[in-house]
Formats: sequence, C-alpha cells, structure tokens
Amino acid sequence: MKIKTIYKCNNCGYKSPKWAGKCPDCGEWNTFEESEEQKNSTKTAKTVSRQPVSRLADVETGNDPRLKTGITEFDRVMGGGIVKDSVTIITSPPGGGKSTLSLMAAAALAKQGYRVLYASGEESDSQIKNRADRILDTIEQNIYILADTSMDRVLDAITEVDPDLIILDSIQTFSLAEFLPSRAGNPTQTMECASVLVAQAKNKKRPRAVIMIGQMNKNDEIAGLRALEHLVDAVLLLEGEGADELRCLVATKNRFGSTGEMGFFTMTETGLASIDNPSEYFVTKRQKGDNVSGSALTVLKEGSRPVIAEIESLVSMSFTPYPSRISETMKKDTMNTLISILEQRGNLKLYDKNVVIKTTGGLYLKEQAANLAVLMSIASSVFNKPIPSDWAFIADVGLTGELKRIPSMETRVKELDRMGFDKVFIPTGGIRDTHPEKLEIIEVKTLSQLIKMIFK
Repeated sequence: MKIKTIYKCNNCGYKSPKWAGKCPDCGEWNTFEESEEQKNSTKTAKTVSRQPVSRLADVETGNDPRLKTGITEFDRVMGGGIVKDSVTIITSPPGGGKSTLSLMAAAALAKQGYRVLYASGEESDSQIKNRADRILDTIEQNIYILADTSMDRVLDAITEVDPDLIILDSIQTFSLAEFLPSRAGNPTQTMECASVLVAQAKNKKRPRAVIMIGQMNKNDEIAGLRALEHLVDAVLLLEGEGADELRCLVATKNRFGSTGEMGFFTMTETGLASIDNPSEYFVTKRQKGDNVSGSALTVLKEGSRPVIAEIESLVSMSFTPYPSRISETMKKDTMNTLISILEQRGNLKLYDKNVVIKTTGGLYLKEQAANLAVLMSIASSVFNKPIPSDWAFIADVGLTGELKRIPSMETRVKELDRMGFDKVFIPTGGIRDTHPEKLEIIEVKTLSQLIKMIFK
C-alpha cells in the first residue's frame, strides 16, 4: 500500500500531482485542495515473471506463414507480409494516409477470414464507417471497431473479440487507468500502452499482429520517446502529404524484413493504390521517335528495387543579375554543384540562364547515380536537342568532370534491359562481366567526352 499526496479540484474533481492556481480542466482559479490517496502497487507483480531458461539451440522458431494483405507495395515493405506476432508502427505527416492504409490492410485480411479489431482514439465509429464506405468495396463482418481512448477498454475488447490483428489509431491518444492522472500523449502513458500491446502480440499461446499508428511532431519524428521505436518490430514512414498524389512507404526499421525497403502508392478518391511497376510510373510514356529536349533517364535504387526515373530540365535566359536555380526534387547545394561542374568541365555557360529541374512523378533524387542524368538533361535543354527516350545514364560526376562508379550497377543495367532500352552510358570500368540481351553498354571516361558524343 502506497500513500501519495495529490491535489484535487473541488469544482470538477480533476487530480494533479502538483498544486496549480488554475485548474487546467475546468478553468477555475484557487480550487485545488491537498489530499492523500492510497494506491495499491501492482507494478512489481506484473513485471516479475519466471520465464524458463532455454538453450538457444533448442528454441523452436515460428514457421507460420505471414499474413499477406494482397496490397503489393505494403507486403513488399513488410518483408512479404505481416508476421503474426509482430508489432508495427506507421507514422506520417497529418493527412498522409496512415489511417487509410491501415483500414485497407484490415479489410484485406478480414476477407481472408481473420478477425480484426480497429480501435480509434481520434475518430468516432461513424467517421470510421464513412471512410470505410469510401475506400472499401465491401465491409466484412469480422472487422470490429472501438471508439475509445481507454487502453483498459481495448484490452477488454481484445478478450471479447479475440482478434488476429489489432490496429490502434493512434497510440498517443490512449491511456491506462493505472497511470492516471498522467494524460494521453504523456511519454509514460504512451510507453505503457505500447508495452501492453507488445505483451499481447508476443503471447506464445495466442500470438497477434499489432499495428500502431503514431503521430508526428514538428520535427517530422514520431511523437514521444525514441524508446517507442526500439520497442516495436517495424517502423514504417509514409511520406507525402496534402495534395501530393505520390506516397512513399519506407521501412526505417524492420526486424523481419529489409530496413530501407520502399513501396509506392498513389492517393486516389478511393484510397491508396499500389504502383506495382514504378519504372513505368516515373517515366513519361512517349512513342518511339517522339523525343523532347530537356529529358534524360536514369535508374535509382529505391530499397532493394531498381526504378527507372525521368529527369526534366528547363533552361531559359535570365533578365536579372542572379539567375534562378529551382528544384523541388533534389538538394539545392547538390544542384548548384552539378551546374558548376557542367559550366567548368562541360564548357556550357549558364551564368546568365535560369535552370529548373524536376522529376516525373515527383520522385526525390537522393542518389548520386542520378547526377549524370541531371547534367545531360540540362545539356539537352541548352542545345535544344532531344536525347532518345530509350537511352539512359547511370553515373556520379566528380568535380574533375570524370564519371564515377556507383553501387549495384549490374542490377540497374538488368532493369533497363528488362524494360527494352537500347543504350546505357556508364563510367569506364563501372560494371563487371554483364551481357544484356538487347541493351548496349557504352563506357565513357569524362563528362566532356559524353557531351561531344551525344550532341556532336
């Protein structure tokens, strides 16, 4: 038995561990009175458990198949589906689509006969139903919803429903009665609520999959303690917000799959749609011979998958002393560095010209493998000469103007060959013995040589 001093508002009954002049709940002044509260300590009984000691060689591993949703890009990022006793947290900026994706996964598993409990501390049951009517063709009978912020009520619902998948939207809105008066969103409440869900998932007799939706703070990180990310098995970041059509799902942590794996979706009126062939989505479809200036293609490595991307450039005369350098798809410092290399090593004068760079589909350029394609798209716009749409460029470019090797060249070249490309330009010695069926590999040493070769 523990005796604890608390302060209680005599107007609304709000309890606080410290005295305050104004009650944060009802707004009245000078209403807090000191009192003592007896509290049974149950933490020791809960945390102390006698687990048997086992030999590592004797431990049996679960070989149960994963829960595959059929949402291609989601299953890819998860490593082939949801592990039955795993805990996953999905986060994104407001409006990113995390609740929509979770509800789609719930519906896909419910169609296969799995029971799903969807608990929301942010929305009412009617709001959840309205979203389901909008994005789902049919609503299965084995999806159960609970609109409540009490984690104790969620635990009761788990016992009542016995779900295979538990979805919590969002973890920062729930609280356990044992840790009151700490409010929902408090680090203690968030960690304790997450811990009881981990215990539910890891139960050897009845394993369950858990998906927790996490709110983001102003630094674009999961709100709360960083320990929350260490507690769970997988952390998924859904990039994209507002009017952006493209959504990228990235596994920043995955104990059962590949960390850094990426999946692509488009946000539609009926929910998120998987982009099953990104190499087609991020390239403008043109007829053979229908080429335009200012466009160049490259191959990026997004997760474990090569993706063909189109880079577009527009170069125009500047009528101000300081020409514009605009790009929403790459870092400004990287862009300025590449333009300087093109001026000095490629002998193109851009001091009086505006340069605008973008990618088809809004794909962000994070890899140095795209640098050569960026320079060639700018050169194409300067000369106003198109580059054939079945040619690609894969290389980094040094400050010396030399083309540099990049990782996973063989995988990228194979993707171009699969998509029916004619030529690829790479650094000298940039690839091992690879013999594509149709693709011609052309090795080039410097940027100036390549510009003369392409634009004569």
